[in-house]
Amino acid sequence: MKIAKILSFALASTSLFISCKKEVNLSKEIKKPSEKQLAIVDTATIEEKTKKNSDYLYVTSISGLSLRAYANLQSEKLAVMPYGTKVKVVSLEKNPTMKVGDIVGGMNEVEYNHKKGFAFNGYLSKYFPPEKRISAKRYSEELKLKHKAVKYSESKSGTVSNPIITEKLIVPEIQWHEAFYMAQQLFKVPKEFEFPSAKGKEKEIKLEKKFKKDSWISELQINRKENRFTEIEYHYKNKGFCKVVSIYKESGQLVISNTEEVK
Repeated sequence: MKIAKILSFALASTSLFISCKKEVNLSKEIKKPSEKQLAIVDTATIEEKTKKNSDYLYVTSISGLSLRAYANLQSEKLAVMPYGTKVKVVSLEKNPTMKVGDIVGGMNEVEYNHKKGFAFNGYLSKYFPPEKRISAKRYSEELKLKHKAVKYSESKSGTVSNPIITEKLIVPEIQWHEAFYMAQQLFKVPKEFEFPSAKGKEKEIKLEKKFKKDSWISELQINRKENRFTEIEYHYKNKGFCKVVSIYKESGQLVISNTEEVK
């Protein structure tokens, strides 16, 4: 009888020991994150979301763009944002409320250099503008890193002694004035030519005032229909070289084309 009691006690003690051991092992496997760890994870997540949700635009005006205290062109000038500057958008003005030159737009609230103010969105673009002396091909490659729908093509024709090279750049959802400024930078359209008005004669020609000695032709041709652009072309021609830079619509998208011919 005593032996049976001893065996019973021993079995109970053994099972209790095994049960306790399992609980100890489980407690080692399931570790709750500390408050410190939770705080780090949450902060990182918030920062990532903030970066994803932030909108940025780029200054496309060659002479820079004014940052103003209020949403009108007569208010105090807080700063001048240089060409190519990336600015953070605080709020977008979607309705056209004013006209600068022949560009229609409104005033976006933006942040630049730790200052908040307003800037004319006709000179702000989601596409960073081309740097000086950058080729159209290289520029398209850089744009594609952020905007995959950008397209570039190059074709060659003519002969060895009379080669003809045509480049085409398609940047989705750009406006006529954005395409015009891109063309000026990429394909050396004289800065003397300002972005034209959509209103006017069906065909208008503007001559470059300062002709070079070897120039035969340097002119901007504007084609319109019912006060809307159909094509903007720059023509240049001298004794042994000619080029045509065109902006036109194809399948609902604006195309910037440059054709050069050596004679």
